[in-house]
Amino acid sequence: MTQSPILLVGAGLMAQAYAKVLLAQNLSIVVLGRGEVSARAFEAACGVPVFTGELDTLLQKYQTVPHTAIVAVSAQNLYQVSRQLLSAGCNRLLVEKPAGLTLDEVCHLSDECAQTHAEMYVAYNRRFYASTAAARAGIIADGGPLSVKFDFTEASRRIEVLSKPAAEFESWFFGNSTHVIDLAFFLGGTPSELLGKRLGQLSWHSEGAVFTGHGKTVNNALISYHANWLAPGRWGVEIMTRERRYVLQPMEQLFIQEHTSFSLTQADIDDSLDKQFKPGLYKQVEAFLNNENDDRLLSIEEHAKLFRSYQSIRDGGFFSPDAN
Repeated sequence: MTQSPILLVGAGLMAQAYAKVLLAQNLSIVVLGRGEVSARAFEAACGVPVFTGELDTLLQKYQTVPHTAIVAVSAQNLYQVSRQLLSAGCNRLLVEKPAGLTLDEVCHLSDECAQTHAEMYVAYNRRFYASTAAARAGIIADGGPLSVKFDFTEASRRIEVLSKPAAEFESWFFGNSTHVIDLAFFLGGTPSELLGKRLGQLSWHSEGAVFTGHGKTVNNALISYHANWLAPGRWGVEIMTRERRYVLQPMEQLFIQEHTSFSLTQADIDDSLDKQFKPGLYKQVEAFLNNENDDRLLSIEEHAKLFRSYQSIRDGGFFSPDAN
């Protein structure tokens, strides 16, 4: 376990979820927040004081800034806060997804980490679900994926009434839908090529409303995807092997179809931690603090590479790692 205090930046609901995990792991934390209202709510929920104010001012109070931090601020502030922490000497960060709202921001963070030899990981907690672990073990045992299918339809009528900045609405695909896409590529394989189409828009998301496409992974598994934000739907990932179909829909649960049946059978998994804490978060924090070689951790360098494929899905274009 890391012995020095963990810096937790943010005091909203996501930060509360991280604090619950950190305290359960008997870790010392220092919490920095900006707003008084969220800080008081955090203190009431977690029993930990929050130091409020501008981040640069708060960091200047430290003779030595804690070298490990978790960044759980709003999506539009992730990029700037991460840069401030890197500049202050914090060199090991777990940053909430998507780390930046544009490809340029994500690539800039990747470049800064390379130049300063800092480690930054992007927190896609669904990689750490118990359902994901069970699916991954089965897929490997079956000889690997043959095809991958995913749906990242968003509940647009629920989303449009939320109190969010316009920048977060416009970047909703990167900030939210990539949860599904990242999981599909994590289980099914990194894409080697993609070709997509998009159609329409919403009042709060001008960059498309219906998305379809196909491609293949580096291991020659075929990919297909679909999302229609104008219609009802829900997230889902399916991985097909020679032996079984693995269905995560909802993603917290795993359903399996055998060759001999048309039925989906729910897998028996130990998801006690996913029920006690925000799903995936306990194992994610544990991996971040204890195991630098855990391949479930997504480095900012790998995230920057994947972000180009995300952008092609959103824009309805062609993606290849070698394309300019």
